[in-house]
Amino acid sequence: MNTIKHFIKSFLFWELLKGLSVTGKYLFAKKITVQYPEEKTPMSPRFRGLHALRRYANGEERCIACKLCEAICPALAITIEAEPREDGSRRTTKYDIDMTKCIYCGLCQEACPVDAIVEGPNFEFATETREELYYNKQKLLDNGDRWEAQIASNIEADAPYR
Repeated sequence: MNTIKHFIKSFLFWELLKGLSVTGKYLFAKKITVQYPEEKTPMSPRFRGLHALRRYANGEERCIACKLCEAICPALAITIEAEPREDGSRRTTKYDIDMTKCIYCGLCQEACPVDAIVEGPNFEFATETREELYYNKQKLLDNGDRWEAQIASNIEADAPYR
């Protein structure tokens, strides 16, 4: 019985030493913690953040109202209404995304034939009320205007893999 106690004590002592060696190893190592609001980690060009509707260089919106994004959305978060214009093309009159339903799968972006709807690089979109998470066409176009340079560079960086 005495040998079992001795074995248990020596086992616990060696386990304690192993734990202390791990602690000592990382105690003086370079810190890897990022001080978030001031510092940000690099982001992949494939990051899927806040949605945005893009425009062409001449200012015209890209969306051709094909409704493929609405059809492919598994969460049914996208609602589109469209009507024809004088020149015969179709454009959206209503483009709404309910971010409370969105699962950020990226299928809408993949389905869009003209890269009109994209998930941009913005991941800081906390809100105080639920109503602020309902994005209409104007809010989506504003996001696209604000993030266009970053979105275009991300699409270009990802192009060889598409």
